[in-house]
Amino acid sequence: MIGPYPGPAPGAGRNGGRYPTAVGTFAGVTGRPDPGAPVAAGAGARFGWRLAHLPVVLAATGGLGVVALAAGWLAGGAASAAGAAAGVALVAGSYLLTTLLVAWADSVDVRLVLPVGLTTYLVKFTVIGIVMAAVVATGWDGLPALGVGVVAAVVVWTGSHIWWTVTHQPRLEYRAPRRAQAPTVD
Repeated sequence: MIGPYPGPAPGAGRNGGRYPTAVGTFAGVTGRPDPGAPVAAGAGARFGWRLAHLPVVLAATGGLGVVALAAGWLAGGAASAAGAAAGVALVAGSYLLTTLLVAWADSVDVRLVLPVGLTTYLVKFTVIGIVMAAVVATGWDGLPALGVGVVAAVVVWTGSHIWWTVTHQPRLEYRAPRRAQAPTVD
């Protein structure tokens, strides 16, 4: 007799038994908490892996800020030092804000990541554009150094994030799917 899939009983699990049960738990396979599971108390439990890269990228960008300040001072005085440091701080603040908001959205519901991320970019770049237009209108001497600081910070943040991602890949074990046994005829 050929019968239904020998999976979980109807009504079992979140999918009502309509689909086969995966090997392992969602958290065990992906390293992420189950989207339907209640969120544990505390920011560490809530954001854990989503913000794990921040110490590395913030340290690298902070180190660049110190170097940019000194290089700006040596290259063009106080205005250039302030411009270079401001460029690094602008990128660090911008990227950090985006990281925190996207991590929050993902911790609430993965479907919020795209709208929160796009809204963050839209608001962030609109504000940065308006502020930069005002700074350009002043004719400030530190503007070229600010541009160099922005480019250097983008390269350092992105590079350190790539380095962190490559060296901290999740170690997932592949398990071949189980095959259903052929039904027996009585």
